[in-house]
Amino acid sequence: MAGIYIHIPFCRKRCHYCDFFKSTDLTQKARLLAGLKNELESRAPELNSEEINTIYLGGGTPSVLLMDELKDLLSTIRQNYKVSIDAEITMEANPDDLSQAILSAIHGIGFNRLSMGIQSFAESDLKLMNRRHGVMQAIQSVKWAKKAGFSNISIDLIYGLPNQTLEEWERNVGIAVELDIQHISAYNLTYHEGTVFYDQLKKGVLKELPDELSLQQFEVLIRILKEAGFEHYEISNFCKPGLYSQHNSSYWKSKKYLGIGPSAHSFDINSRRWNVSSIAKYLQGLENNEPYFETEILSEQDSYNDYIITGLRTIWGISEEFIKTEFSAQYFIHFQKVSKKYVQSGHVIYSSGKLTLSQDGLFISDKIMADFMVVESC
Repeated sequence: MAGIYIHIPFCRKRCHYCDFFKSTDLTQKARLLAGLKNELESRAPELNSEEINTIYLGGGTPSVLLMDELKDLLSTIRQNYKVSIDAEITMEANPDDLSQAILSAIHGIGFNRLSMGIQSFAESDLKLMNRRHGVMQAIQSVKWAKKAGFSNISIDLIYGLPNQTLEEWERNVGIAVELDIQHISAYNLTYHEGTVFYDQLKKGVLKELPDELSLQQFEVLIRILKEAGFEHYEISNFCKPGLYSQHNSSYWKSKKYLGIGPSAHSFDINSRRWNVSSIAKYLQGLENNEPYFETEILSEQDSYNDYIITGLRTIWGISEEFIKTEFSAQYFIHFQKVSKKYVQSGHVIYSSGKLTLSQDGLFISDKIMADFMVVESC
């Protein structure tokens, strides 16, 4: 089983927190779409023997594409790959691009999961982040999506915003619960270099929220969603029972995936590959049969560290037996040493041969993962 990710690198407007590769210049859209189809067709042999069980259009903002353009991409995939009959097919979208008719059309051409970039249900937050939509647009878009036939809807939220109070964040989560959606991805704001927020932070225009308050907001998030019947299956992801993001879960479970488009990453168990983060260089490479990507063959240390930082994020955790059988003895010895430390401290739970983070462990997950990882050869 494998997945396909397609990066649509266009946005109508730059959000102040976002460091993903994207462009607000849509004049290259037609040429870029031709390039995506070219890459999909040329790389099909890489997954020739694999059944595709997830397709994910991310960005950027895939909802800037016209319906015929979206349909054409899905058709290209189906013509060149073995797509499972019940494949999860996700499209990211912004509320300001959506209407009842558009959502019905998106569902009609084959998308069965919607991931909406809402980020906040507070007008002041949306303005601060330079989002194009308003609160009522966001709420209405979710309701329209349900009427259009979507029964698997995810929304993104951001906490830890400057001046965001605990009460304001609690209202945010409460509204999300009231909308009766199936999945929520909630991320603590990070000030990435090169973003407007980063520049404003350095200039003193913005003041970072204290770590203690961000931690309290995370605790509130976990409590409210648990009470509402959500499963906390990955550090930043929550779902109604069983409705995990199958595509993102494939990343955390180390399954194969193909990344299509500028800046997209691929993984085939033994190596990683990433496309150039430039529309011009990406297209030049495809059109002239020149390199437009880099590849890294994974060492044993790389594979071990990848397994640690992906597996420990989830409720599926890390298998002690897998560490023992798949890696050299020195890795297992290191793993056991660190495991003992964190099991004794209560930050990690050992059960049925699996290691998972406890709730206390979630709050210091970065430190725990760093300790488990091997920086130099054992």
